[in-house]
Amino acid sequence: MRDQDDGDGAAGTPLLDEQLCFALYAAQRAVTAAYRPVLDELGLTYPQYLVLLVLWERGETTVKELAAALRLDYGTVSPLLKRLESTGLVRRERAAHDERSVLVACTERGERLRGRAARVPGALLAATGLAEPELARLREELWRLAEKAAGAGPAR
Repeated sequence: MRDQDDGDGAAGTPLLDEQLCFALYAAQRAVTAAYRPVLDELGLTYPQYLVLLVLWERGETTVKELAAALRLDYGTVSPLLKRLESTGLVRRERAAHDERSVLVACTERGERLRGRAARVPGALLAATGLAEPELARLREELWRLAEKAAGAGPAR
């Protein structure tokens, strides 16, 4: 931050490049762009890729659990699932034990995509030149930040 007034009344005005939120925003956009070429080859957007990661990891799950895993609300997850379903990668169906609950799972086509998607994480390593230990450290620090920021936010 600026310590003194330089005559334009901007004393104490936060500088864009000194804002943590902007650094995170810029990094997120750059990382997503680094993934884009390989995701384009798979016919996926970054959010669709994240949905599939959860399904590949957990198997069939409810929309509610999927939204929680992705830290998204139902209104954001629902259109993602609709598009993935229209491309034949996932299926949705009402749970037999609870009609209010919707289950989501990969289709056979979605499972086949898993093998091709295994190279996506390597795209970031290649694009950035970062070593796996550096990425692991960054990831840990970002999760710690996310946890602290979530704790500082308004109660839900």
